[in-house]
Amino acid sequence: MGKIFMVLTFIGVPLSVIGTLMHWPTMILFIVYCVSIIALASYMGRATESLAIVAGPRVGGLLNATFGNAVELIISIFALKEGLVGVVLASLTGSVLGNLLLVAGLSFFIGGLKFKRQKFNVHDARHNSGLLMFAVIVAFVIPEVFSMEMNESKTLTLSIGISIILILLYLSALFFKLVTHRGVYQSDHGEAHHDEVPEWSKGKAIGVLLIATLAVAYISENLVHTFEYVAESFGWTELFIGVIIVAIVGNAAEHASAIVMAFKNKMDIAIEIAIGSTLQVAMFVAPVLVLISLFLRKRCRLFLHYLN
Repeated sequence: MGKIFMVLTFIGVPLSVIGTLMHWPTMILFIVYCVSIIALASYMGRATESLAIVAGPRVGGLLNATFGNAVELIISIFALKEGLVGVVLASLTGSVLGNLLLVAGLSFFIGGLKFKRQKFNVHDARHNSGLLMFAVIVAFVIPEVFSMEMNESKTLTLSIGISIILILLYLSALFFKLVTHRGVYQSDHGEAHHDEVPEWSKGKAIGVLLIATLAVAYISENLVHTFEYVAESFGWTELFIGVIIVAIVGNAAEHASAIVMAFKNKMDIAIEIAIGSTLQVAMFVAPVLVLISLFLRKRCRLFLHYLN
């Protein structure tokens, strides 16, 4: 599988550049861009897996979720810049549902086919479930209650305030989990993989992540420009493009990584990727997009639409 993605990367990325410069048909470019991003996402997944062996399951899972969501964040920023608010909203919804239900469920299912019993850290589960419940209250219940009688200006202010609160809460939770109470989140069931040798060194893995992210940023900007043509050609709605295309392509790295980790009986990493990615989208990516939208020409009330 690794060789296949390597071939797709070394063919797809140059074709993406050549096709863009030579103005190939939009449909062909759309396919080339999607394949290239998925191939690059596989390299991001392999790099974060190597870093996970060196830094531990929690840090590795966080890195995987972060760089995986970076792809979707980049695509969403360019889509937001083009005024494709519906695509952005749908991609956020698709990411949350996909990571929380599809990826987590497939990880449990695939892992369960090979191993009779799999374990994960109970403290991680409590930490993540608590954040999820708090995020629902702050991001959904409070705006729904207070925005009914508000005008556009006050609604925008509320959206900004909630976005900042969610970002600070997410960063504080990471600081609590990885720094101040790091010992609490050590594996409590003896699932260790100290004998593993990472595929790549720490320096090489970080370099691959940076290069792949830059390549994805370039391809993603071009991919966004093909959405309208593809939607008109197939009769697709912005909802379909966001939930299916952007969510799957943008999260390809973490989807594959979580399932592979579960198959290798590394449930701490698999859950950290699936659930951690959900938290990151809801508490960091979406609020960041709200703040970024303020600097664009179309000051869309992204977070208000996201909540509804």
